[in-house]
Amino acid sequence: MVDDKISRMQQLVRELNEASDAYYNGRGERMTDYEWDARFDELKRLEQETGTTLPDSPTQKVSEDTITGQKEEHEFAALSLAKTKQPAELVKWSEERPIWISWKLDGLTLVVTYDNGQLTKVVTRGNGHIGTNITHLSKAINGIPQNIGYKGHTVIRGEAVISYDDFDRFLIESGEDYANPRNLASGSLTLKDVEEVRQRHIQWIPFTLVYLDDDIPSWGDRMDWLEQQGFHTVEHRLIEHPDLSSVESVIDVFTEEVTSKKNPFPVDGLVICYDDTVYARTGSITGHHATKAGLAFKWQDEAAETVLQEIEWSCAASTISPVAIFRPVELEGTTVKRASLCNISECERLGIGAKGTEISVIKANKIIPKVIKVIRTEGVLEIPHECPVCHAATEIRVSEASGTKTLHCTNTECPAKQLKKFARFVSKEGMNIDGISEQTLSKFINLGWISEYADIYDLRQHIRELANMEGFGEKSASNIMRSIDRSAHVEAHRLLYALNIPLCGLDVCKRLLSAYPLDELVAMTQPQPAVEADLFAPLTSDTSPLTSIAGIGPEKSASFINWFRDARNRLRYHHLLEKLQVTQVSNEPTGNMCEGLTFVVTGDVHHYKNRNELKAYIESQGGKVASAVSGSTSYLINNDVTSTSGKNQKAQQLGIPILSEDEFVERFTDQS
Repeated sequence: MVDDKISRMQQLVRELNEASDAYYNGRGERMTDYEWDARFDELKRLEQETGTTLPDSPTQKVSEDTITGQKEEHEFAALSLAKTKQPAELVKWSEERPIWISWKLDGLTLVVTYDNGQLTKVVTRGNGHIGTNITHLSKAINGIPQNIGYKGHTVIRGEAVISYDDFDRFLIESGEDYANPRNLASGSLTLKDVEEVRQRHIQWIPFTLVYLDDDIPSWGDRMDWLEQQGFHTVEHRLIEHPDLSSVESVIDVFTEEVTSKKNPFPVDGLVICYDDTVYARTGSITGHHATKAGLAFKWQDEAAETVLQEIEWSCAASTISPVAIFRPVELEGTTVKRASLCNISECERLGIGAKGTEISVIKANKIIPKVIKVIRTEGVLEIPHECPVCHAATEIRVSEASGTKTLHCTNTECPAKQLKKFARFVSKEGMNIDGISEQTLSKFINLGWISEYADIYDLRQHIRELANMEGFGEKSASNIMRSIDRSAHVEAHRLLYALNIPLCGLDVCKRLLSAYPLDELVAMTQPQPAVEADLFAPLTSDTSPLTSIAGIGPEKSASFINWFRDARNRLRYHHLLEKLQVTQVSNEPTGNMCEGLTFVVTGDVHHYKNRNELKAYIESQGGKVASAVSGSTSYLINNDVTSTSGKNQKAQQLGIPILSEDEFVERFTDQS
């Protein structure tokens, strides 16, 4: 009996370490969080029953990233946290002391150190004791300032994450294939090219101040101190008198932000810690946890058993992904009947078969439906030999890095590969078409209704079919058509953004259109007769003519011109123009109240609807608006003029006046 338990422990240690190694080093998912937690808990139970801990057991060590580079020993060990799924355990752990609850962000932990106000090093967590020095990438990671106002020794721990929006945008613009934002963040920190890392839009979010020379015993005050130094810390909430009701109430607030997708970053739970940091340091070290340093809370995933009805092969981005369609079940208060199976390797790992296969499903972190286990396999999974959208041949590719098998359409022009681009096209920032989600677009593409942008404006011919589709109805179909009709009257910057031109985000589109009317911009992309021999030749970054526009560098300019030099793009653009009425607001200043001045705007506003309205006014009066304070800044506008924020400190250092909004209105608007 003991031998059987030891054998099972050996299997669990091997499986958990392999899964953890893949997870922390950007090589895909070997098992779900649900499975990892269940096996980890089983291993802990068996260790207690046998009184044996095997070498290399994950219960005794920190999961390790293996990013290559110069190794650096941590000044303060970065241990992991014990976990629970029970709110009552959080209450018990609190010992009736004030606690803070914050997000457990799903990224990579980086330890950042400052001395004499200067950034001195950035180190990955590694194994908790030794990490990899990646200071050379610090300028490419948002949220890590090179200088702070404090002149003492400072050590800060934070999470490097990528938002869901930036993740989707990267997939669109790069054509690369990553499973999730964490996977992309992990892979990005292995790169050597700083500019390439910058394009991934990694955000570093501090979650604790590990050390500073001054004595600040309150965790909440330490987070306030970080904010005053110009950092944007993880969202955190105080519970002064923890009991089950107050703890569950705060958990519910965070849960609502997850389920409503208000939080832009991936998370895998919550973290609680004592406000009293002196008391927090009195705990002991158990395994790889510091007992009083904090406790992680993970949502209790509700599982349900059901029966597979079919495997739908869905074309999206660069892959054809298997989706399990199953007998509907109730999970987390909603009806669930489909879940992505990600790729062929995941199907093989789970043992997915054909119709009739019995499966167990959850909603991971309250959001994402997942198949976690096959209870009984029926038949054999059939992998399609042709693309379900364009019917071109398919091929199975195996990733060199992770060994993951994925299915791909061999047709580079397959409309399904443009799903993310169609989603950006209809987005609020783009053509602003309400009622058409990415999932709905996928249906339209797979039905053959959409193959290019202009087709969206011909969807009315399918209105009867749409009204009869599951999840729609006549009212929903009519609303979509009205929204499409409204979007046909569009401002030029929205249209330009909606075209999905690589490196051309909303800000770039506005800058281009501030310099030229849309038709002039498009005309400028075509070669002049003098260079007829190179007609429509791709532009290199040093031959682009738009670099004189502020904020438009050689790469962005070349990308814009090369997009319009592609004959297929030009044809689709002209098809689209036939359906639209495009307007462009004049960018000529209407006054001169701000002429020759450069402003930076920060904080909340009350005279104007929002900061964008204030910025638009400044530009209409001949002024410029910059995002950061520099020597060329004329004024910083901040209603909290006495704030010790990074922008205020920088303005004070450079002798730049800080104006409240009232002062700005008084000095730079016509009061007559």
